[in-house]
Amino acid sequence: MNQSRPKVKKSRALGIALTPKAVKYFEKRPYPPGEHGRGRKQTSDYKVRLLEKQRLRAQYDISERQMVRAYDRARKVTGKAGEALIVELERRLDALVLRAGLARTIYQARQMVVHGHIAVNDRKVDKPSFRVRPDDVITVRERSRDKHPFQVAREGGYAGEGETPRYLQVNLQALAFRLDRNPNRSEIPVICDEQLVVEYYAGR
Repeated sequence: MNQSRPKVKKSRALGIALTPKAVKYFEKRPYPPGEHGRGRKQTSDYKVRLLEKQRLRAQYDISERQMVRAYDRARKVTGKAGEALIVELERRLDALVLRAGLARTIYQARQMVVHGHIAVNDRKVDKPSFRVRPDDVITVRERSRDKHPFQVAREGGYAGEGETPRYLQVNLQALAFRLDRNPNRSEIPVICDEQLVVEYYAGR
């Protein structure tokens, strides 16, 4: 069975390509799946906000519970809650492993963390939701460096999927990177109208 198929279908339903493999399918059929996909339109403000929330969740591949926690933390930050929410999510360890070019997709990045291949400040961390702080140094553990995915990463095989964000200092040859500072919303490569997400949760 082609494991990419469900993600292609999900990409079309949400209107965004969630994996590089989904991009070509999405370009050919940029409408929701199903017989009536082409003709569907959002019919209410609630549905528009719900879709935007689902799009954001999908890009970080997180549960609703994790999203709510991140939103609750973001509400306490001075400034715009929507921007704070995106920054909060971007500081997840799995998200930064992806941005640094150590993984091709958020799904692969999560597996790398869960399987104990990643260390933060020389200590193994196997929680994808771990919140990275400025000046934290993330490395691939010595015992994992010869594994094929990391050999691909070392040669820049995943880095070509997008530019390395300016808030990261990356050394692919060393399979290491550092979070220099907290990201700015404008630098984070996530497709989202975060104000709609805030409105969704504010209306709960």
